[in-house]
Amino acid sequence: MKVYKFGGASVAHADNILNVCNIIALEKEPLIVVISALGKTTNAIEKIIHEADTDKAVKMWDELCDEHKTIAKKLNAEEHSIVYLDEYQSEGREIIYDYSRRNSDEFYDQLISKGELMSTTIVVATLIERGLSSKWLDARKMFRSDERFRSANIQWRETEASVQDMINDHVQRYNVMVTQGFIASTRDGRTTTLGREGSDYSAAIISYCINAESMTVWKDVDGVLTGDPRIFPNATLISQLSYEEAIEMTYYGAQVIHPKTIQPIQRKEIPLNVKSFIHPDRNGTIINAAGGLLYPPMIVVSNNQYLLEFSSKDFSFIAERHLSMLFRKFNHYRIRVNMMRNSAISFIVCVSAEKERLELLKEEMAYDFEIEETTNLQLVTVRHYNQSTIDFLTKGKTVLFEETHDITYQMVLK
Repeated sequence: MKVYKFGGASVAHADNILNVCNIIALEKEPLIVVISALGKTTNAIEKIIHEADTDKAVKMWDELCDEHKTIAKKLNAEEHSIVYLDEYQSEGREIIYDYSRRNSDEFYDQLISKGELMSTTIVVATLIERGLSSKWLDARKMFRSDERFRSANIQWRETEASVQDMINDHVQRYNVMVTQGFIASTRDGRTTTLGREGSDYSAAIISYCINAESMTVWKDVDGVLTGDPRIFPNATLISQLSYEEAIEMTYYGAQVIHPKTIQPIQRKEIPLNVKSFIHPDRNGTIINAAGGLLYPPMIVVSNNQYLLEFSSKDFSFIAERHLSMLFRKFNHYRIRVNMMRNSAISFIVCVSAEKERLELLKEEMAYDFEIEETTNLQLVTVRHYNQSTIDFLTKGKTVLFEETHDITYQMVLK
């Protein structure tokens, strides 16, 4: 079997969903399809979550659900979807009304997951309407996780067994099985999520569990490029990547693939194709076990970075005790450390995090450390760098922090 994953842009509108159905219809073998929430639905639900303790939240939720129903109607998919969409709308209201009684991260997962549940319901209904033998599968019954809400960890042994059981139950009767990206559940049935943009990872989990022939991620670009085409219009396609190179790129922040995606499929040497849903006939990029490949400079740009400098208030050198304290708190508040430097009297880190979590960290650390913060920075990573590329990227910018390791150059720019 093959596994396809379609992101939010590919199902943003009724016409896009029809295009996805056309791509699916071309595959003759049994197919597992992982679908993200429609368009900017996840962002819209996050706005509702921020308003959850106000009267405005339920109104916003109803409007979002009505938009989904309108799309289903345009696709003539109401008959096979409206009951479920009404059910999700009702469940969402109950979650919002119950806001004050829930852990904030758990509340987030309960509501944000409705986006994927609604999108997959509409896609399956459209496939059925077009005469394709299709089955909706609940990812929460396949993916078992721990209780780390908003960034849950997969329990692999249980997940592998449940994925195989569910797929085997339906593969003889249905050509297409559609499930949700991004979501899972705890042993006691509470919904969790695998981290923002985690649908690629969901597809990789399924691919690993069923020993898939291949996995394909469908994007709005032609494949993996040497840079973000919105920033670098002259970025070019990389036709082939090794697993190791793809892991490095995603680790440093390349957005085309979720960072956790590669390792599960590498373990079983499952090829990963990155292709365009706009131009599905183009070859795209293949990621596999190939070695000895030569690469051009590849640029990853991460915005909204913070530079934090910690100095101890007791005039002592920054040593293991201080670092241990800081990294425990980075982990607790889920703050990603992208670069770091230790001197005798200070510890400097470039981090990315939600502003609220960063403020909580600073508040807690203020007793032990003097903290200086620089905001609105850009982290630029260049794999296989050369001097001309560095000169081009730094022209007119101030370099606050830089580091070189083997073939990788990183810098924090203002």
